[in-house]
Amino acid sequence: MKTYIQEILRRKDLLFYLVKSGLKAEHRNSYLGYFWWLLDPLLNVLVYYFLVVIILGRGDENYPVFLVIGLVVWRWISSAVNSSAKSILRYSSIINQVYLPKSIFPLSFTISQMFNFLFGLIVIAMFLVFFGVTPEWHIVYLPLLVMITMIFLLAVGFVLAYVTVFVRDIDNILTYVTRIFFYASPIIWQGGRLPDKYSFFVDINPIAIIVSAYRDILMRQTSPDFTGLLVITVISIAVGVLALYHYSRNEHKIIKAL
Repeated sequence: MKTYIQEILRRKDLLFYLVKSGLKAEHRNSYLGYFWWLLDPLLNVLVYYFLVVIILGRGDENYPVFLVIGLVVWRWISSAVNSSAKSILRYSSIINQVYLPKSIFPLSFTISQMFNFLFGLIVIAMFLVFFGVTPEWHIVYLPLLVMITMIFLLAVGFVLAYVTVFVRDIDNILTYVTRIFFYASPIIWQGGRLPDKYSFFVDINPIAIIVSAYRDILMRQTSPDFTGLLVITVISIAVGVLALYHYSRNEHKIIKAL
């Protein structure tokens, strides 16, 4: 395990290259290029604002801020999960020619999507200024929350990237699983929308806890749910370490499956 992690660290130049190339590839053939990193979350907000506020007539005066935080965080989570799941398969041609720690591929995709999220924070800041919502001292927790989200996504990415190599149907199933989590989390709907008997889905949903934590810090001027975040962190670290250990012992199986 120690040797495997050292091997990953020795490949830091490759990791940097994968992250850089992944960021360039996203909008390589588009006219607006990297401007889409700002435009995409903004358009998402406009679409759901039109649906929920204009069509359904719901949402209070701060709903646009509520919405942009939820959608930007969800965009990071969903894109990181989906891209990490396909990461090893995407580079199968390289893997079959040169020995590389296979976990470096979901790691690179997760980091790439984190940079996209940082641009999404610019959009959130624009909404906070426009609607007069000023975060208080609780914003000092933001870097910690970003790190916790990153640890959570790495753990999920490591597991999905490995399993998808052997069970290709995971890629198709993941579309529906992420959709379930989207509607089971307060991404576009505010608290109290679910009946009481279904509210526990939100209480135990890690994505709901993470999204709510961002809103607590950025718009509610309160501290996040540290208990829930601690549970997510501990479980994610445990899963991530076990996943890396499994990679170190079974990477030869990945090569055979590819």
